[in-house]
Amino acid sequence: MDYNLLATAEQVAMSKACSQLWMNLRAVGDPEPRVDRSRIKGLILAQTTMDPAEAIHKLREHMAAEPRRYESLYRVLPVQAWTASTPDDIVEALTKMRERVSPDESFRVTLEKRRTRLSSHEIIEPVAELFDRRVDLENPDWLVLVEVMGDRTGVSVVRLMDVLNVQKERAKSPA
Repeated sequence: MDYNLLATAEQVAMSKACSQLWMNLRAVGDPEPRVDRSRIKGLILAQTTMDPAEAIHKLREHMAAEPRRYESLYRVLPVQAWTASTPDDIVEALTKMRERVSPDESFRVTLEKRRTRLSSHEIIEPVAELFDRRVDLENPDWLVLVEVMGDRTGVSVVRLMDVLNVQKERAKSPA
């Protein structure tokens, strides 16, 4: 998979959400984004020519100016690597990213599972052991994102600001 963004939306608004994501990526400077529905209801896969975290920062700024252009989107997340959906493969993919979290920083594992029989414990425990840093569930320095989608899993190690939660952003902005 060459997608580097994952977005969530309400199932009944998938077409509109895909269009919004495509148009908004164009509006923030991506000349040729690719946006596709996944086989999983409510999930959108996208590829941006920009760095995914930079794209999300620009989308956040754009949303502040034009919030109505985001009404069908829930979240937009970066995907830094794809791997097979086994605990060993997930840990291996994240091994290359663990140095981003320095010993004095904290992290939180955020796991979303779709179409898998793996338990949360089977994934979170080995991932947390890999990072061997202070866990902070409320205000971590880093998010370790694990997005299981059947037999493929997207992983990222990012700052909180590298994830766009449309509803939380709306709640923060003045009405």
